[in-house]
Amino acid sequence: MCETSGERRSGWVRSVMDEHEGPLVRYAHRLTGDGDRARDVVQDVFLSLCREGSAELNGKMPAWLYTVCRNKALDVLRKEKRMTVLTESANRLPAGVSSDPARVAEVLDGASRVSSLLEGLPLNQQEVVRLRFEGGLSYKEIASVMSLSVSNVGYLIHVAIKALRDGLGE
Repeated sequence: MCETSGERRSGWVRSVMDEHEGPLVRYAHRLTGDGDRARDVVQDVFLSLCREGSAELNGKMPAWLYTVCRNKALDVLRKEKRMTVLTESANRLPAGVSSDPARVAEVLDGASRVSSLLEGLPLNQQEVVRLRFEGGLSYKEIASVMSLSVSNVGYLIHVAIKALRDGLGE
């Protein structure tokens, strides 16, 4: 059976959504501070994706998605005339952690400490750390998303990680 161009495009958008929707919602949630607004932002990102051609985004998909997501989230915040503090969805158990209550408590305590320390960093350091380690973006992609130089991204990540290590006493 022959697949039409519309069906191929729909499948392409669906596959991009399957891969990137969760991380984008978490990222938008941290920017907006609200889950419903974050889902609306990500929905707008995928509507924008529907208007783009897959050939133009080949090899640049994550950077494009995070750039559009960031811009749309900041637009929402500007419209509401308030910026909110980035929040961490803490107390989420990382994959692969055993069900041993002592181990679970230890992991959650560590995650909570890191989250608190991360929230104490300047917003630009928080954002580069999250884009790098939660979004999996390269320094070059982060630079594109945040309109920074690659060396500035490297510096911000270095300073942030040093501050986190110092805060953890490691």
